[in-house]
Amino acid sequence: MRTHVGIAGMGMYIPDNFWSAEEMAKESGMPLEVFIEKVGVKRKPMPGPDDTTSYMGIIAAKRAIEDAGIDPKEIDVVIWDGAQHKDYPCWLAFAKVCHEIGAVNAWGFDMESMCGSRIVGLELGKAILLSRDDVNTVLLVSGYRNCDLINLKYKEGAFLYDIGAGGSAVVLRKNYGYNEVLATAHVVDGSFSEDFVVPVGGSKKWPMKPEDVNEMWFHITDPKDFKQRLDKVTLKNWYHVIDYALAKSGYTRADIGYLAMVKIKRSAHNAILKELNLREDQSLFLEDYGHLGQNDVTISMIEGLKHGRIKDGDLIVMVSAGAGWTWNAGVVKWGKVTE
Repeated sequence: MRTHVGIAGMGMYIPDNFWSAEEMAKESGMPLEVFIEKVGVKRKPMPGPDDTTSYMGIIAAKRAIEDAGIDPKEIDVVIWDGAQHKDYPCWLAFAKVCHEIGAVNAWGFDMESMCGSRIVGLELGKAILLSRDDVNTVLLVSGYRNCDLINLKYKEGAFLYDIGAGGSAVVLRKNYGYNEVLATAHVVDGSFSEDFVVPVGGSKKWPMKPEDVNEMWFHITDPKDFKQRLDKVTLKNWYHVIDYALAKSGYTRADIGYLAMVKIKRSAHNAILKELNLREDQSLFLEDYGHLGQNDVTISMIEGLKHGRIKDGDLIVMVSAGAGWTWNAGVVKWGKVTE
């Protein structure tokens, strides 16, 4: 069998606490219909008192390890591809993960490409597995609670209102024989790098002042200009990375069996399905999960398998984007690897 990298296990963690669309509408002062129809969210998970960013990733990692049927000691590399908003500033989450799951033989690192991080993590994990003889198992781990940085009174940021909390993890194995990770593709437009930021707490505005605490949430520098510029390029860049990842994998749009799409507004999700000539049952609109960052694509795959929307032989295309701004796509062929 040719050398390849396969997904051996997946896991996710969703907090028990949820905010309903009704609660979000009341808190924000916006009509309920905006949340249900436009934002496209019925509820979103919110962290409980113990749901730190790392904890949610750790629980997801334990479930992925169980799903893969491996011993944590078999893990060679742990990649934290979760959020920057972690338990502490300037802190390595992967080291905490290694300790808590018993990956005593692993080394690793934290990486970040905002909500595109899981797809970038797949590329990095695959590259490490194929380039090193001494690495056979890689664990990707993500926790996410950027909901802490969302202000529901900030109307210009209404597209962020569905952001919640959760975690996910993926076990990658060299020559696993199933669920092959094929190609990934990425585009970045750095002209957006400072359009969408938390304006305090970083080195550009240091030391912090007491009043800065009240500004510790995502702001848009110029909301009207930002929206106009982003709308011009988003779909174009998404279709580019989808087509490029497919072409590098030896496939076309006609071969897509399932679309694991980042949570976006309902109209955009439906527009992408239409452009790709896919049915609604060839994807999952995450209206019961909200937007959980880089976890979305993995949650979509787990739920797609659970509900029979993904079957052996299906070509899965993962699509995401990260603020700053990146667009990402990855391709996985589910089922047994063939020559």
